[in-house]
Amino acid sequence: MLDIKYIRDNVDKVQKAAKNKNIDVDIDELIKIDKKRRKIQSQIDELRAKRNELAQIVKGGKPTNEQIKEGKNIKEEIANLENKFKKIEDDYFTLMVKVPTIPSDDTPIGKDESENVEIEKWGEATKFNFKPKSHIEIAKNLDLLDFERGVKVAGYRGYYVKNEAASLQMALMMFALKKLIAKGFTPMIPPTLIREYALFGSGYFSGKTFNSEVDEIYKIENVNKDADGKSVKENKFLVGTAEPSLLAYYSGETLNENQLPVKLCGFSQCYRSEIGSYGKDTKGLYRVHEFMKVEQVCFTKNNVEDSNKMHLEMVEISKEFHEALNIPYRVLSICTGDMSAGKYKMFDLEAWMPSRDSYGETGSASNFLDWQSRRLNVKYKDKEGNKKFVHMINNTAIPSPRFIIAILENYQQEDGSVVIPEVLRKYMPNNMKVIKNK
Repeated sequence: MLDIKYIRDNVDKVQKAAKNKNIDVDIDELIKIDKKRRKIQSQIDELRAKRNELAQIVKGGKPTNEQIKEGKNIKEEIANLENKFKKIEDDYFTLMVKVPTIPSDDTPIGKDESENVEIEKWGEATKFNFKPKSHIEIAKNLDLLDFERGVKVAGYRGYYVKNEAASLQMALMMFALKKLIAKGFTPMIPPTLIREYALFGSGYFSGKTFNSEVDEIYKIENVNKDADGKSVKENKFLVGTAEPSLLAYYSGETLNENQLPVKLCGFSQCYRSEIGSYGKDTKGLYRVHEFMKVEQVCFTKNNVEDSNKMHLEMVEISKEFHEALNIPYRVLSICTGDMSAGKYKMFDLEAWMPSRDSYGETGSASNFLDWQSRRLNVKYKDKEGNKKFVHMINNTAIPSPRFIIAILENYQQEDGSVVIPEVLRKYMPNNMKVIKNK
């Protein structure tokens, strides 16, 4: 969320940001509610001060009837105002969670993904002297993926990864982790079943609570037992990426400035309901409910220059992954209409996928400034002893399905085999170089 003082001082800028991001939030109404909220809070504080003064006056003695009556009146007034405050605070919070970060000056203004801007391209689209197959055909011929039995067991978008593809998937994960560790990232295998606050804090809810109609998240309905054996019913959710778990690692904590930047990388299974993508990419691996991924997360000082520098460094790492695998790719600067509320600046990387005759997204890198850290309450103490919210940046390292598509399709041979990218061979059984028909 944004600081309410900042919103009050920059109403026009915030309204413009909401319009450009296609976010329906009434900033004028928020300002009115905030004014009422502060007035009621002031009244409550004044009454509490009166109550304390009265308590001091009668301390050690017997209160008069008049003092008893005054104390009772103050108590009732406070209770009435607190009820009003609770209602107005709820209205205030409902609007506050929708208020967007003002995007960077160089973010393209656009209505939707059609107006994202290509800013860089590496490599040429793969050319074949034979008719290339899709990853679905290749996988079937080489017995690498089983979609039919996947659907039978898991339902729509279910699949099994088999044989050499299973090794290839784990090779991609190990390749990503090893490279990130070498670049100073702390490796983690974070929880994938997490509490509600971590998803709200990272911005994965469209509002202040989970909305099953629009939030592409799986909610777990279950009754657990705590350490004392008592039954506990608590909302828990499966993550769609390691990002929320990593961001919440320091929630409610204050770091020291010398600990920054914090650089984390997380390997996890990821789960996405894809309810907003109904009817899109219904076949193959491109859009599935479950997959593996390595994610990058960084915390920097509350300084746009620092977080922007880290953001660009993380994008460079993703570019290095594609280049090391020799997969053609492009980088997009994401426009305002295709950005979520909290993002200050965002880039997508897309790999060339021959069966699509176009590029397909293989990762996103986003700078949220302090929008997420305010929700998760992650601060640091600077050299002067001032507490500030960290800036939070995230970036996809490698998602398993999209890279498997890109490798199978770009590295396919005329005889139906698939060459393993050289950098992955040391992670394959017996340093395998080629996946051949059995």
